[in-house]
Amino acid sequence: MTSAASLARWLGLAATPTFAIMAGLTAMVGGGQADMLCVAGRGSSLGEMVPMYLLMSAFHSAAWLRLVSERTGG
Repeated sequence: MTSAASLARWLGLAATPTFAIMAGLTAMVGGGQADMLCVAGRGSSLGEMVPMYLLMSAFHSAAWLRLVSERTGG
């Protein structure tokens, strides 16, 4: 595997946990004043960023599924 391909693979693996951490931090700490403005009209306590980060984490999980499949021989 070339070094560019190896780097691309590791970046793909980094996306899922990064977005999951961002979702957790946003849920705990909050997004600041911008989230307060967005949430005020709808009444959602999680804002719009937490679901977005969770969806992005799920969409980027293909790299992890591929890694698990390769390791198990599937």
